[in-house]
Amino acid sequence: MELQAFLSRRVVTPEGLRPAAVLVDGERIRAVVEPENVPMNAVKREFGDHALLPGLLDSHVHINEPGRTDWEGFHTATRAAAAGGYTMLVDMPLNCVPATTNVEALQAKRQAAQGQCRVDWATWGGVVPDNPREIEALAGAGVKGFKCFLVHPGIDEFSMVREEDLRKALPHVARTGLPLLVHAELPGPLDAARERLGGADWRRYSTYLQSRPNEAELAAIRLMLSMCSQYGFRLHIVHLASASALEDLRAARAAGLPVSVETCPHYLHLEAEKIADGATLCKCAPPIRERANREQLWQGLKDGVIDLVVTDHSPCPPMMKCLEEGSFSSAWGGIASLSLALLCMWTEAQQRGFTLMDIARWMAREPARLAGCDPHKGKIAAGYDADFVVFDADTEFTVTADRLHHRHPVSPYMGEKLRGVVKETYLRGTRVFAEEKFPGEASGREFRK
Repeated sequence: MELQAFLSRRVVTPEGLRPAAVLVDGERIRAVVEPENVPMNAVKREFGDHALLPGLLDSHVHINEPGRTDWEGFHTATRAAAAGGYTMLVDMPLNCVPATTNVEALQAKRQAAQGQCRVDWATWGGVVPDNPREIEALAGAGVKGFKCFLVHPGIDEFSMVREEDLRKALPHVARTGLPLLVHAELPGPLDAARERLGGADWRRYSTYLQSRPNEAELAAIRLMLSMCSQYGFRLHIVHLASASALEDLRAARAAGLPVSVETCPHYLHLEAEKIADGATLCKCAPPIRERANREQLWQGLKDGVIDLVVTDHSPCPPMMKCLEEGSFSSAWGGIASLSLALLCMWTEAQQRGFTLMDIARWMAREPARLAGCDPHKGKIAAGYDADFVVFDADTEFTVTADRLHHRHPVSPYMGEKLRGVVKETYLRGTRVFAEEKFPGEASGREFRK
C-alpha cells in the first residue's frame, strides 16, 4: 500500500499544535515529521490552514440496534458520527433489544453491526439486578466496561439497580478491572420533587427542571464514591449536569479514588434560562441547568475535575418528543448530536480561551483511555490508527436538517450558527466523509484488543 503524507499548518499532536506531516503506512501512523521531511515516494494530502485533529471518540452513544432501528441504527449513527468527525463510537447497553446484559445479547449486536458501520465501534455491557454472574463473562467476550442506572432508565428492558444489587455486582466488576459507568441520580429526591410539584404545568421547562433537582445527582455521586472506596472498582460518572458535585469529585480524586467524569455538549452550550416552554427537543436527563451552573462545569473542565466530553446521543422518533403537546413529562429524554458536538464544543471553547488541544483531549484522548483503546485511538502519534478530522475552525456553520445525518433529522440546535466545519474524516487512512458524502464502502469494524 502506498505511503501517504497528511500535511497541515495546524496538526494537533500530543506535543502541541504545529505544522507537520503525518506519514501513514496502511492503516497506522508511521511517524509525525516536519513538512520538509516528507519522503519523495509519499502521496501528499495537503490541508493548508485547516486543522488536523485526531479522530474523535464518543464513549456514550445509544445506537439502539438491534431491536429499535426505527430510533437509530448502526448505518445512520455511524454516518452521523463520520460527518461529525468521530471515528469510533462505544455503544450503550440499553435501548437496544435485547439489552447487552449477557454474551448472547452481545453476539446479537455484533451480528446487527455487520457491514453497516462507517466508523469503528465497541460496546459497554450492562449491570442489572439479575446479571452479576454475567459480568465477568461479558468482560471476557470483549465489552469495554459496564453501565448501570440508579433510576428507571425510561425503558423496561434494562432495570435500574439499588444499593443491594450493586453490592452483589461490584466484586465482579472490580475483578474485571473495567470501569463501571453510572447514571448518577437517586430516585428518592426525584420522587419527593414530583410530589412537591403536584399539578404543576408540565409544558413549562421550569417544572421539569424542578423535578430533577441537583440533590438527586449529588446524593447518587456520594453513594458511588463511598462504594468505590469500599470495593476498589473504576468508577465513571456519566453526563454530569450538576456542578454541585464538583467539590466531592475533586476531593475523591485528591484522595486517590479511581474516578473519572464526563459531561456533554448540551450542558456546556445550552442554558435553562433560554429554553422555551414546550421545547421538548431540549429534554434530557439529568436536565440542562442554569447559566451559572454551565459556567461552573466549564471551570470543572479547566481544573481537570471533568475529564471528557461525550454526546450521550440518544435519538428517538420525533413523535416521542411530543412536539405538539410540548409536555416535558411525556416526552422522551434524549438529545441527538453526533454530527454537531464538535461544532458546539468549539463554539463555546474558543470563546473561553480553550484551544484545539483541549478539544482533542476531551473528545479523543480521554474517551479512548476510558474505553481501553489507547494506544490505538485518540492521538496523532506513531503507532496509532490513522484516524483524522480535517477541521475548518474559522468558518461559521448554520445547522440545517440535511447536515445532521442521523435517522431522524430533529435537533434543539436547528437554525443555530455554530463555529467550525468538518471538511473530511479519515478512518485508518481511508476517507469516510467529505463534502457531505460518504465515499467507499462501510469499513468500520468492532475494536477488539
